[in-house]
Amino acid sequence: MISWIFWGGYFLYEWLANAAMDSMYGNDFIQACLYTSITFVAAWITLHWIILRYFLPVRRKGAWWILAASVVAFTLARRIFSYYIVYKHFRPEYYHVVPYFYFPKILGEGVWMYLVIGGSIMLYFMKAWYEQQRLAESLKREKAVAQLELLKSQVHPHFIFNTLNNIYSLSLHRDPRTPDLIHRLSSLLSYMLYESKDTVIPVAKEIEYISNYVELQKIRYSDRLDVSVNIFGSLESFYVTPLLLLPLMENCFKHGVSNEVENSWIRMDVERTGEWLAVKLENSRAAANGHAVAENGGIGLTNVRHRLEILYPGEHEFKTMSEEQSFLAVLRIKNQRK
Repeated sequence: MISWIFWGGYFLYEWLANAAMDSMYGNDFIQACLYTSITFVAAWITLHWIILRYFLPVRRKGAWWILAASVVAFTLARRIFSYYIVYKHFRPEYYHVVPYFYFPKILGEGVWMYLVIGGSIMLYFMKAWYEQQRLAESLKREKAVAQLELLKSQVHPHFIFNTLNNIYSLSLHRDPRTPDLIHRLSSLLSYMLYESKDTVIPVAKEIEYISNYVELQKIRYSDRLDVSVNIFGSLESFYVTPLLLLPLMENCFKHGVSNEVENSWIRMDVERTGEWLAVKLENSRAAANGHAVAENGGIGLTNVRHRLEILYPGEHEFKTMSEEQSFLAVLRIKNQRK
């Protein structure tokens, strides 16, 4: 579409620029058709037959000689059009005065024609660059979606099996928590399979999902784990991409409290300020634990960083801080409105 606009604009210039001076609209229309045709053919051959074939992707031997020969050939061809058709039939005063091999005129016509050709070729490569950028962006987003699907598939078969076994054990002892835990597991699976397929979801849903995850994890820790989730400000109408916050909580269990023998703790603070949401997650960890998470976090946090770069470009901040007996992750993200 853009190329047609370019060539249409060139045709109108050739026609109306001359017609404005001599008011011979009919004759100038035919001249514009001739000049546009020869220039278009020259541009197409220069681009598709010479540049794309002999210069890209690897320049072939003799490519510059072929390009130079084509420039000379098309410049002389345009001069033939000008002299034997345009001058002879529409500008007889020039035909009898200016010879065919008049170098300044040949040079002028060649320069003008190849300025137009150069413009059309530049437009082609600009369009190709834009399409390449669009494709690259599309691939990045597809990769992010694939990573999200992978993340969902990894939450975590063995966690679910362990949870089912724990609930089964509680049911054998007629533990009153059993119905609630079954409901939480059902909600968790429903979220993973259905609601997380949306592009964005209310952040309250994500936090509810995390709460269910925490309650199911607490079965195996009994009274030695203290988890607090604190919400500051209204979360209404605030949207996030699904399963973005869960890896932060998973990291607390995987690299923190799961390796501690004695009492451990997790604190999650969620605060909304206008169109921004701040999430702070801090967990205890054993001081001499050889498996303690590194300064930048584990694989899950690396995944979070990568997804943020793709899905929240320029709209996020993510920092971690590792101390001897605790680990802190701080995330700020902008509202992703529907």
